[in-house]
Amino acid sequence: MPKVPSKPAFANMVIRVLLYNCLLALMLLAAPGAGAGERLRIVVLGDSLAAGPGLARSEAFPAQLERALAARGHAVEVIDAGVSGDTTAGGLARLAWAVPDGTEAAIVELGANDALRGLDPAKARANLDEIVGALRRRGVEVLLAGMMAPRNMGRDYVRAFDAIYPELARKHDVILYPFFLEGVALQARLNLDDGIHPNARGVAEITKRILPSVEQLIERVRARAAAPAGSKG
Repeated sequence: MPKVPSKPAFANMVIRVLLYNCLLALMLLAAPGAGAGERLRIVVLGDSLAAGPGLARSEAFPAQLERALAARGHAVEVIDAGVSGDTTAGGLARLAWAVPDGTEAAIVELGANDALRGLDPAKARANLDEIVGALRRRGVEVLLAGMMAPRNMGRDYVRAFDAIYPELARKHDVILYPFFLEGVALQARLNLDDGIHPNARGVAEITKRILPSVEQLIERVRARAAAPAGSKG
């Protein structure tokens, strides 16, 4: 008849088994090529709409987006590279260090200040073209967040500016979110007192609306990582 272990011995054995299983699980999670468990890096290259002036850092767009993605099961780090007052020229000038090596995806949210200052749409287009093109050449997947010119800028200006984003999305085969402030612009309850920048509730609305496009961006990154080496452009 086999010897029955004492209660303390049995308890120690159970603890050792549990510790072993926990250690094994941690090793599997940390193993290279863990796929969906790997933390993906998304940089938001933007202006004050990304930086969130007047908001706590936890209420700004990058932080709210990271939490929303985590709630949907995505292991993602969203990095805030928003600079208040930045134009497309400013974004291009800091591109190399604002979007560091190792970045897998970027949300480009620039152009609002160009339009507010009445800067030449052709120059804004050229800057955004270079930004998106440079990111794609580095293998970074891009979501281009569109902007619309103020309607008091005149019909010709509005037509030229608004056309920038869909044209560049087609040219570079990147995901387009047509208007970053969709559902928030001109809604007093969703903006700060300046009537321009979203408050925390406004950012939450932007996050909710753009989330499907960001998930599409993540899918592109995952598909690229899974593709055979020779098929990655």
